[in-house]
Amino acid sequence: MSSTATVTLGHLENKLTLAKRCSREATFARAKAAAIAMVASAVPTLASVRMLPWAKANLNPTGQALIICTVAGMAYFIAADKTILSLARRHSYESAPDHLKDTSFHVAAAAARPRPPAFFRP
Repeated sequence: MSSTATVTLGHLENKLTLAKRCSREATFARAKAAAIAMVASAVPTLASVRMLPWAKANLNPTGQALIICTVAGMAYFIAADKTILSLARRHSYESAPDHLKDTSFHVAAAAARPRPPAFFRP
């Protein structure tokens, strides 16, 4: 193991702090998304049970709660995945070497790229 590959205690503490902050942000995003989705699904569900004859006849309180909870649960887990992935992507970009951070378009590389056949061009 080379000297550049050693891991210091400060580096590990920094990674742990970063992971805790990411977890806290993801938890907040999950709760916020679930609350918004719950309200967004509860209003039309409860309104339809009051106004539509089919919904009044076929959606008992258990069915209404199931609809609302399913939407809130889906929003909870989707928000968690999206938040964790975006934070991981951002932090991996921040810790990447400089030559990988350059995402600019190079004209020389575009000129060297072969052109598609004429029938694919507009």
